[in-house]
Amino acid sequence: MEAVEAAFRKFAVYGDTAASGNDMMGKNFSKMCRECGVMDGKTMTSTDIYIVFNKVKTNSARTITFAEFQQAMKELCGKRFKGKSPEEALQAVYGLIEGKEPGSAGTTKATKVGGVERLTDTSKYTGSHKERFDESGKGKGLAGCQDLTDNSGYVGGYKGAGTYDKKH
Repeated sequence: MEAVEAAFRKFAVYGDTAASGNDMMGKNFSKMCRECGVMDGKTMTSTDIYIVFNKVKTNSARTITFAEFQQAMKELCGKRFKGKSPEEALQAVYGLIEGKEPGSAGTTKATKVGGVERLTDTSKYTGSHKERFDESGKGKGLAGCQDLTDNSGYVGGYKGAGTYDKKH
């Protein structure tokens, strides 16, 4: 059961930096069911997943706790594994979930094809663009993007700045 709870926590925090891992949103519940094989597209569809999710959560809440998750799995296992006893079906569903982590299938990878490598190589930059990066190729930020003005109170180009007190 610890492996199922660990998987629950990993999927609960996926894609949400503010999540504590104690409760899971509907999209993460759907992702977990899809990636772990609970939802097969034939006997169990995404509609079934969302119906069960909304059935087990409290009315005003947007998330479910681990206890509500266990109740949802009891609801889903009978439909997913027809012909098995409720205990066997529940164990089969937990067997699909144990040890799983959220995958990142379908995400965009950084490309290095064609002219991208040449255009992003900061060592080949010239002119004012070269001043925006240090020797390692890391950007200098705001200091490299614009000329910082001297706000000392003297007129630009004045050579005797700071000499007022020295004349007396």
